[in-house]
Amino acid sequence: MKDFFYAIEDLFVNVLFAPFDALRALELENWWTANLLSWVFIIIGIVAMVYWMLQLKKFNANNEEDKSITSHSYL
Repeated sequence: MKDFFYAIEDLFVNVLFAPFDALRALELENWWTANLLSWVFIIIGIVAMVYWMLQLKKFNANNEEDKSITSHSYL
């Protein structure tokens, strides 16, 4: 049973966390390259938020949104 848990440790430490170790080593050389993936996710999030706001504006212009005071029957 002990070997099973050592195998799980080996999988995570030596295989699954290897990209993070590479990013940690890369950060010492170039910060921008190491954080490129974070910047990509931030850009995707901004694009998604802009798309969402444009869709809300479109539905608001068509008066399709329910603007009643209570949104739930229990209120």
